[in-house]
Amino acid sequence: MRRLLIPALGLAFLVPQPAHATADTVRPDDRRLAYEGHWSRGPEAAVSVNSGSRLRFRFTGNTVHALFDVASVTVPAQVYVSVDGGPKQRYAVDRADIEITAQGRGPHSVELSVKDVFSRVNRWVPPLQTGVTLTGLKGRIISQHVQHERQFVFYGDSITQGVNALCGDNSTSDCADGTAAYPTLVADALHASLTQVGFGRQGVILAGNGGVPDARDAYGWNYAGSAASSDRKADVIVVNQGSNDAAYGAEEFTAAYRAYLARLRQAAPHARILALRPFNGTHGADVSAAVAQLADPRTEFVDTTGWISTEDLNDAVHPSVQGHRKVADRLITLLTEGAHRHDDHA
Repeated sequence: MRRLLIPALGLAFLVPQPAHATADTVRPDDRRLAYEGHWSRGPEAAVSVNSGSRLRFRFTGNTVHALFDVASVTVPAQVYVSVDGGPKQRYAVDRADIEITAQGRGPHSVELSVKDVFSRVNRWVPPLQTGVTLTGLKGRIISQHVQHERQFVFYGDSITQGVNALCGDNSTSDCADGTAAYPTLVADALHASLTQVGFGRQGVILAGNGGVPDARDAYGWNYAGSAASSDRKADVIVVNQGSNDAAYGAEEFTAAYRAYLARLRQAAPHARILALRPFNGTHGADVSAAVAQLADPRTEFVDTTGWISTEDLNDAVHPSVQGHRKVADRLITLLTEGAHRHDDHA
């Protein structure tokens, strides 16, 4: 209720207010909220189906409430919440309201990061069975200043998603952690904004789990019917695809991969594109051939041979936390050296 005063008549009325207009409720498209990654954003909801996606905001007081729509969810996504740079608290997004607490009156800074969106149920065609659907925040949200020097984008399969990073049982989200995967580690080390898009089982040709199309058809979409933000301003795009395309011949794969790279270049004309040899070597020579055929000086084949070993895996394919750390260290070195060379020629 809002009190309306009419001084000339000495009258005051209590005027009902709609719920979304209350002073303490913030819509998901409010400019005080800073998103990273693929999120659809509107006045009613912000939705992400990608592990590694993030949201940052600031508030005053002791508590703030993150509000979610979980009506269609059958396998809840998992998120981490860190307040004022403190330890990450894990939550399953299985309820409409998650209370976040802090010590003191603030101001406080919050980072909500998507740990895992389970890949084996529908996360592509609404109504989604998993994913994070934020409908707002309830609390005293204040403005923030978020600035990144560079924008990094990572596209890949379950490895990029962080599947089995924590342990070797991929039957649940408990073993998966997108924030422990190499894209997050690289972006954070180099103080870049992060877009991390990994879909389990997906290849350049092979469709992914959960109704996700192949990489070519999924590109440019958050999920079916929701166009993703443009990569036009991306500084770096890292592609790790091919592991799931073993059933396809070299000629077919090379042509598809080359077309995929060409599409990335068209979308991001100034980006440095790194095409990684899949860590298990699948189609490694074909990835190299596709890059050579493209003949784009800003698109590079990265030979990952020897970056990780079987000791760095939690199963036959997926890197452990240690494995992701090794991959991240290699990419950090590569990107740092590349940035220095670019500065020298500028």
